Amino acid sequence: MHNPDNSQAEIETLGETPEKPEPRDAPAAGDAAAPVGPGERPWDAAANQLLHEAARLCTAHGVDAEAFMSGAWSAYLSSRPGMREYIEEQQLRDQIDELRKRGRLPTA
Repeated sequence: MHNPDNSQAEIETLGETPEKPEPRDAPAAGDAAAPVGPGERPWDAAANQLLHEAARLCTAHGVDAEAFMSGAWSAYLSSRPGMREYIEEQQLRDQIDELRKRGRLPTA
């Protein structure tokens, strides 16, 4: 909810780009389930294997593709604290920029 006491601070921060959350630590090189090829990160093979296993499990239990993708995206966002808020803020900034381009929102 909007707090009138913070309105100036909110206006001042609109021009700032939020910091993108950093990913959590990736597993160590020895944690990968398969050999690593040139240009691959050590955990790519393990992540790929887990995704394939999750997909097989979901299809075996009749989960449709949309629900699987939604669950995978939700799990990804949950594993990166602050990412959901970062994306929402970026979308809001894009909407504000679009409104300004159309002349529907004045610039300060």
